[in-house]
Amino acid sequence: MSQVPPPFDPELAAALELIKDLVSPGLAPDDIEEVRQGPGMRLLSELDVTMDGFFEAEERTVPGPEGAPEISLLICRPATEPARPRPVVYHVHGGGLVLGTNRAGVDVPLAWARELDAVVVSVEYRLAPEHPYPAQIEDVYAGLVWTAEHARELGADPERIVVAGSSAGGGLCAALALLTRDRKGPRMLGQLLMCPMLDDRNDTPSAHQMAGLGIWDHQANETGWTALLGARRGGPDVPEYAAPARATDLTGLPPAFLDVGSAETFRDEVVTYASRIWQAGGVAELHVWPGGFHGFDGFAPQAALSHAARAAQLRWLRRLLAD
Repeated sequence: MSQVPPPFDPELAAALELIKDLVSPGLAPDDIEEVRQGPGMRLLSELDVTMDGFFEAEERTVPGPEGAPEISLLICRPATEPARPRPVVYHVHGGGLVLGTNRAGVDVPLAWARELDAVVVSVEYRLAPEHPYPAQIEDVYAGLVWTAEHARELGADPERIVVAGSSAGGGLCAALALLTRDRKGPRMLGQLLMCPMLDDRNDTPSAHQMAGLGIWDHQANETGWTALLGARRGGPDVPEYAAPARATDLTGLPPAFLDVGSAETFRDEVVTYASRIWQAGGVAELHVWPGGFHGFDGFAPQAALSHAARAAQLRWLRRLLAD
């Protein structure tokens, strides 16, 4: 099988060239702490989550999983009084399961919420390797339960909660959909999975094709999954709530939006997951962006392909919330 990678979109290739000294494709275990302390993470604390006063923002500490520490939720509500209870975008941040905070990537759901008059709740979860599976999914589930139970006091509708995340956050949202189905937890209106991290086996053609290229390559993916699962990574007994690609039953899930670049590690696992949702009789919309690298719309937001991707996400949300 050919290992020749698909080409990057020319506009995105130019953006990659500009950031190559700041962001490398790989991530070794010894790099995790350095990246956590790097300038990219520090910039998150400076993000204006009020969007120039459009949102009222607060950080709220709520109960975590039973026997575990409390978790922090970033809650952003439009400053105006709602005409009716607002929908909620429950956001789960990316970072390969080892990086990030509840402010990472939250600018994307905030932009949607400004258009859709929605509330954003972004959850902070414990990171690997200090906290292996199931700390992350249990934190994310606890935050969703709190959000559903307290939606009314946020001026929100507990029947209109959409979960959304990118990369590791997308994978956790997919796992959350499985877990809430099986636990009969809060009703989820939809799941928006942006370049989701789904498969710990790290052995698809795209995972090998993109080794050493773009953002988050084969080595980085191995680092993230091993941090979460240790020696179990890639073995026979990985739970589906850790790696949703392991799920054998994809029936009964909320409608899904999945997108991914054609030139990234996660391409094949995302396409396979969407296909399996259809095969199970479910509803899914899939976009494979030609020449897109991992997270391209965040790293190169002005590119034409990024505009197309963001517009597709917003259109899907509009349709979902209009039903």
